[in-house]
Amino acid sequence: MNRFVLRSVKQCLVNGQRYYGSGGGGGGMVYGSALVGRSVHLSGQRNGVMFGGFEWRRMMSSAPASMEKAPSEKKEQEKEEMKGKDVVASSYWGISRPTITREDGTVWPWNCFMPWETYKADVSIDLKKHHVPKNFLDKLAYKTVKFLRIPVDLFFQRRYGCHAMMLETVAAVPGMVGGMLLHLKSLRKFQQSGGWIKALLEEAENERMHLMTIVELVKPKWYERLLVLAVQGVFFNGFFVLYLSSPKLAHRFVGYLEEEAVFSYTEYLESIESGETENVPAPAIAIDYWRLPKDARLKDVITVIRADEAHHRDINHFASDIQFQGKELREAPAPIGYH
Repeated sequence: MNRFVLRSVKQCLVNGQRYYGSGGGGGGMVYGSALVGRSVHLSGQRNGVMFGGFEWRRMMSSAPASMEKAPSEKKEQEKEEMKGKDVVASSYWGISRPTITREDGTVWPWNCFMPWETYKADVSIDLKKHHVPKNFLDKLAYKTVKFLRIPVDLFFQRRYGCHAMMLETVAAVPGMVGGMLLHLKSLRKFQQSGGWIKALLEEAENERMHLMTIVELVKPKWYERLLVLAVQGVFFNGFFVLYLSSPKLAHRFVGYLEEEAVFSYTEYLESIESGETENVPAPAIAIDYWRLPKDARLKDVITVIRADEAHHRDINHFASDIQFQGKELREAPAPIGYH
């Protein structure tokens, strides 16, 4: 037994010296221990303990605890450093937006719209312009809009800012639904749309910018946010079915809806002029989007929004007239850029 132990110890010592001596060879760098015959390959391919010619591999991580915690600590440090800074995401694809400046050389602050998408609103509109219902579908659309206005007026009463916020969450839906369905129709029938896809999507985007401006002025309460979710879910699906079944009725409905929007914004302006609503400074997003003066006020913002709504009124009544004449929208050029 003693001979066996002595022989094993001798073999371990010999193996340790052999591994130690082979450190400068062509293989990976290896360090040996003359006491226990331990060999650790730094290349990572072999990590174990040599004893008596056998090797037990360690199933545990060889990194110390401080090393294992380093990545998480580093992430926390990076998060702290990123606070208050613009996030610039690096990508394998190398996609980045070039620096965009205003005419005065200052950096363009908005990602949601670009300088070439801004415009000066045409405020020379006819406020009393109205499409007189001529047939059953016209009367149906008109009476439906008038009926829907009753609960809205009862809920918001004279809170014109909140009323405008709710109105814009609804008004931004028809253009998107109509543009989407015309897009799919164009793909199915291999036909051009006459520019109507772009015109309707422009309308939807313009209405969305109205909303982005209004929420800078009015902070919606939690129950108003819930109401928006409910109304959008019902209205989107209802209008989707309506546009599929009768596009001319859908456009007539939106035309009357925009007539009500013009009326509502006129009331909003009257409350500002009477002093009931404070004429606060215009939000920065509105100044850049409509190219308003730097000292623009709320009255200026509501004026240009009302003009946009009047243009949307005209576009949708025009689209409905085309279809009531037995034609398709693509047969008449769309008023692209007509906000």
